[in-house]
Amino acid sequence: MSTVIIIVVGLGITVVAILLVAAGIRKSKNALEDPLAARLAEYSQRGESVSLEEIEMAQPFSDRVIMPIMRRLGEISTRFTPQHVLETTRKQLEMAGNPGRMDASTFMILHFVAAVLLGGLIFAISLFSKTFTLPIKLLLILVFTVLGYFLPDLLIRSKINGRQKQVRKAMPDALDLLTICVEAGLGFDAAMSKVHEKWDNELSMAFGRVIREIQLGKLRRDALRDMADRIGLAEMTSFIAAVVQSEMLGVSMAKVLRIQSDQMRVRRRQYAEEQAHKAPIKMIFPMGLLIFPALMIVLLTPAFLRLSGALKYFQ
Repeated sequence: MSTVIIIVVGLGITVVAILLVAAGIRKSKNALEDPLAARLAEYSQRGESVSLEEIEMAQPFSDRVIMPIMRRLGEISTRFTPQHVLETTRKQLEMAGNPGRMDASTFMILHFVAAVLLGGLIFAISLFSKTFTLPIKLLLILVFTVLGYFLPDLLIRSKINGRQKQVRKAMPDALDLLTICVEAGLGFDAAMSKVHEKWDNELSMAFGRVIREIQLGKLRRDALRDMADRIGLAEMTSFIAAVVQSEMLGVSMAKVLRIQSDQMRVRRRQYAEEQAHKAPIKMIFPMGLLIFPALMIVLLTPAFLRLSGALKYFQ
């Protein structure tokens, strides 16, 4: 009877964790719009007279129940989290492109949700396993719980690295287009608009955000510096510093852009050569763990079979 209760509790924890993760993903999709206001506008356009309670009940279960729980947990976690940790988390989310439009409190909650999810899953699996002893099961549950806690950090770091690689790869071509547009007589803001219109990648979206911030009244140098901070790439920081300095000193923008374009192309080639030199070292572990054992089996198995057949004649 106690085993059944433990199984039910473990499955319940896993289901709750899955629902919280799904709620966090749904919150990220609807972060910029109020679903209640959207439904009010929809009913007002239809000309239907409905009450606020009916509109609230028409919302999905996640928006009515799970989302308030997530917000409440986020507020509680923010109270006990140091301010510098929240600032670091916000900066990491910005550098990752703000995946899912999450705020820092929601991301902190995802640590605990992922820990409970993995820990509960291993706990539920261990109940049906008779292979391992109880100390080993407890150790596995602890290890996977800790792994689940750090899993969001690993994912966000992977997202940051992928975004920076994409920006580094697109920078020389984008600077070439900026140079051509400026030399053709366009302003720098119009040249950034051309880059934003031509491509659909992380760099073009960053330029598009800079354009929107400038249109809202932000200084161009401040918007560019904020873009460099959001990307966190040394090449982008040096490029923005050169552009801001040329603007302040009155240097020809076209000349600065051409020099920066040549430098970015050289840096991209150097980065590719660096990655090529690292490839043999990275291949050692998969070759030693996967390829070499397979080769030894393929090469030594016929010899072993012939040797074992020859030994039968001596017995």
